[in-house]
Amino acid sequence: MRAWFDGQLLDDPTAAVLSVTDHGFTVGDGVFESVKTLDGEPFALTRHLTRLGHSAKGLGLEAPDEAEVRHGVDAVLAGSADPIGRLRITLTAGPAPMGSGRGDGPATLVVAYSAIEPAAASTAVRTVPWPRNERGATAGLKTTSYAENVIALAHAREHGASEAMFANTVGDLCEGTGSNVFYVVDGELRTPTLASGCLAGVTRALVLEWCGGVEVDEPMAEVAARMSEAFLVSTTRDVQAISRWDDRDLPAPGPVTAECARTWAQREADHLDP
Repeated sequence: MRAWFDGQLLDDPTAAVLSVTDHGFTVGDGVFESVKTLDGEPFALTRHLTRLGHSAKGLGLEAPDEAEVRHGVDAVLAGSADPIGRLRITLTAGPAPMGSGRGDGPATLVVAYSAIEPAAASTAVRTVPWPRNERGATAGLKTTSYAENVIALAHAREHGASEAMFANTVGDLCEGTGSNVFYVVDGELRTPTLASGCLAGVTRALVLEWCGGVEVDEPMAEVAARMSEAFLVSTTRDVQAISRWDDRDLPAPGPVTAECARTWAQREADHLDP
């Protein structure tokens, strides 16, 4: 693991450098991006930095200087040739008084990197009983306030799944804790709209561009009953077939999923910053 903190590459990435009053630590007042690397090169970095700026603006933070973030990315990736890895770019509101109010100090910017293992080809998902609030202040933003996801993911794992699936407050299918979802009904590839409250995933957008599909909002129960196949997409999952949704087994991969996975692998290899 390597880490870059506010302009400096750390000799010990596990050393204590964050203030105990940092608003990202005390109340989760921050945003972040996870970026996959391939052979030491970041994938779709420009799209991720654009979304980081969007999330920061949505939280009322000033977007970080892109050149500075890229400098941090270069610093932690220098000399890396890992087949696959993950960058984590985190921006917080910086030190603040105890409580919800922000301070006047500068923001905190961290870039960290570590090698990872490729995701499994397929996985199981579990519907959780808690809804996503598609009208909440942080809907669609990638914030560091992840307690809701932690609880949901623990629930899914207790039921033998690796991802939790959320409906929103009106019962429509929304997203996973760290993934978007695609599914097939009557041969048509579908995914929830951004109005559902789901994150505007970088991989989601690229799958729509490269593989097609329609955006539609449908009740979770209806989707679960009618779909013939489904898959998750995310920065580290790419296109990952769903083999079981709650108690229903699905082909993993189904024919549409397999074609999307092939297309993804071909296009990704040709376009590191699409």
